[in-house]
This record gives sequence, C-alpha cells and structure tokens, in this order.
Amino acid sequence: MLLLAFVGVALAADWIRPGDPLDIVAAPLLRPFTDPAYPLGTDQLGRDIAAGLVHGARVSLLVGLTAAGVGVSLGTLIGATAGYFGGRVDAVLNWLIEIFQTTPSFLLVVVIVSITQSSLEVIAVVIGLTTWETVARLIRAQFRALLSSDFVFAARSIGFGHRWIIVREILPNALPPVVVTASVMVASAILMESSLAFLGVGDPNKVSWGSMIGGGRDMLRSAWYLTVIPGLALVTTVFSLNLIGDALIEAMNPRLRGRVVP
Repeated sequence: MLLLAFVGVALAADWIRPGDPLDIVAAPLLRPFTDPAYPLGTDQLGRDIAAGLVHGARVSLLVGLTAAGVGVSLGTLIGATAGYFGGRVDAVLNWLIEIFQTTPSFLLVVVIVSITQSSLEVIAVVIGLTTWETVARLIRAQFRALLSSDFVFAARSIGFGHRWIIVREILPNALPPVVVTASVMVASAILMESSLAFLGVGDPNKVSWGSMIGGGRDMLRSAWYLTVIPGLALVTTVFSLNLIGDALIEAMNPRLRGRVVP
C-alpha cells in the first residue's frame, strides 16, 4: 500500500502540483503548514517543496524501474548463457561476473556519469549496467542446477533446440529468486540515484529527493524540514520495496508458508 501510494503520487504529479518544480514560486524558507498554497513550505530559493516531493517520486521510481529492468535483462542473458553452455563460455562469463562483482558499483557509476552526459536516462541505464552481476550469478546457479532435470532431458530427446530449452523450459523455473532480487535492485537503484543527486552528479534539470536532501544539508538546524521531508519519502519508499521483497520470499518458499515439500 505504501508503494502503491507513491506510484499514484508519481503518476498524478502533474495534476497534484502542476508546473515546473524548479520554478521559484514564493518567498524562501516558508515553514510547513504556514501557507495553504504551499503546505510543505518552500526551500531557500522559494521553490515549492510539495512540488519537488511529488515530481521527485516520479524521478526516483522511473530510475529504479529502468535500472532494475536493464540489470535483470543483462544479468539473465549472461547468467543463462554461462549456466547452460558451460565450459569455456562459462569460464569467460564467470570471469566477467567476478570483475563487476569486485568493482564498487557506486564508484563505477560516479566515474561513468561524470565523463558522460548526466541525464536521467543515462543515469538509469548506467546503474543497470553496473548492478547486473547479482542476477547473473543467480541465473547461472539455477541453470546449472536445472540442467540435469527430467524435463530438460525430455525436451532434448524430442529434438528441441538450445533456444527453446533455455527460454521455454529452464528460464521459467529459474526466475522466482530473480523476481525477489528485482525488488531489492529497484530499492538500491533509487538509493544510488539519490546519492548521485546528493553529490551534485545527478540530472540538474530534474528535481530529485537526493538533490532536495543535498540542497538542505547546510540548513539542518534552521530549516530541518528541507532534508527531513524528502528523506522520509526516500526511506518509506525503500522500506516498502524491502517489505515486498520479504513477502515475495515467503510467497515463493512453501516451507515459509508452513507447507511441507514432499
């Protein structure tokens, strides 16, 4: 319900607070609930905090979903290829996975974004390209375990090719742990984008919860609400995604539902 609330706010951002959230609309540093037109107050430049909050929800969710989609797609492709074919293909791809696994993802994202265009689309894709190794390792392990299954032998005996066996036989049975990981990847991508915006490396043309937190960090004592309000939104969104991940783990594991696997 928390996540659905944020998704609804993000979809209706233009209706809830129309206009550009970066526009100066009132006197600076209006405290929350002192002006009905700006219920959450204004920042040090006179920008509407409520507008930044709802439009920032759209930015954070868009980056999280896009980055997770890129990471899951790339990780599934590499992990399935390595796990199915094995041999030298597995050795080379596993070596590539280990390289990305031992490289700090956030540092790599900062370097790539710093030397490229700091647009929202580029940031989302770069985050996805640097966080795929977890999915790849999961898919590879699942494929290695499922290769000796009876339904795989049956598909091979009938004469199905590699593509059919990978896509139609093994992959559907290997996806449940990836679904759980995807929810965590969305939360991690949102935190990573907020960290980039906090450091001033994000998209300067888009309002973000991280940029709002970074803009108010020098006024914590005099205007605490500049960082607390977007910070609470960020924490609540990540918390809801983690709750969904826990629920998916329980739903996909019969033992955690009190059932006994025969």
